[in-house]
Amino acid sequence: MSLLAISDLHVRHSENREVVEGLRPASDDDWLLIAGDVGELSSDIEWALRVLRDRFATVVWTPGNHDLWTLPEDPVQDRGALRYAYLVSLCRKLGVITPEDPYPIWDGPGGPVAVAPLFVLYDYTFRPEGTFTEEGALAAARREGVVCTDEFLLHPDPYASRADWCRARLKCTEARLAALPADLPTVLVSHYPLVREPTRVLRHPEFALWCGTDATADWHRRFRAQAVVYGHLHIPRATWHDGVPFREVSLGYPREWRPRPGQQDALTMVWPDDRGPAAH
Repeated sequence: MSLLAISDLHVRHSENREVVEGLRPASDDDWLLIAGDVGELSSDIEWALRVLRDRFATVVWTPGNHDLWTLPEDPVQDRGALRYAYLVSLCRKLGVITPEDPYPIWDGPGGPVAVAPLFVLYDYTFRPEGTFTEEGALAAARREGVVCTDEFLLHPDPYASRADWCRARLKCTEARLAALPADLPTVLVSHYPLVREPTRVLRHPEFALWCGTDATADWHRRFRAQAVVYGHLHIPRATWHDGVPFREVSLGYPREWRPRPGQQDALTMVWPDDRGPAAH
């Protein structure tokens, strides 16, 4: 009986759909944590969540940036917060837990722990060296030819900007985490890393602008995290921060996972913690 995790399924790719079709729990009691980027189209997201909901005892989802894109060919043309609300409604229809639901309590081995899916976005505070403002950081990224597709497809409506939406999400999420019992450990599930350090290995460091927020840098300590699960970077690995394992659990695109032996077959075990090899 385990907490298993995966992210960045990107099921628009046929090879990734085959991977999802092959995912199975080791136990009928296993939970699956999905740390975002199931797909870009609402129909693809529904297909994947339905398949996985039927196999795992509990499925917990938090959105990635691709899930929140509004593509012209998507029959669901809601933007921004309305698209997120649509996906929450879809998950509830399927019986999948979202960041808007009560945090489920894992009572299996190593429990109890509260499993907290977090939707907090990013606010451009993971800035390139030598830049000190959002505007300056974005200008530096553009000079290097690094611009995330979110700038065109992830709409912040009704907020003025993605950073404003992030600040609103930080406020409500922090309040919910603070309301948990002070002696209850947590497993935190976010599409984005909660600390800056994992982004240091990016091939294009400017892309870190779209990878999180400095505001969550102490959440793993403040909220008693036993493990942090994230995706987005497409660099599956484990690192340790203040003694807490941070597990990047992305599948990624076929061109990325094909060279990794066994990657397409593996779900990451998050809990109970096996204290496996990790980078510091």
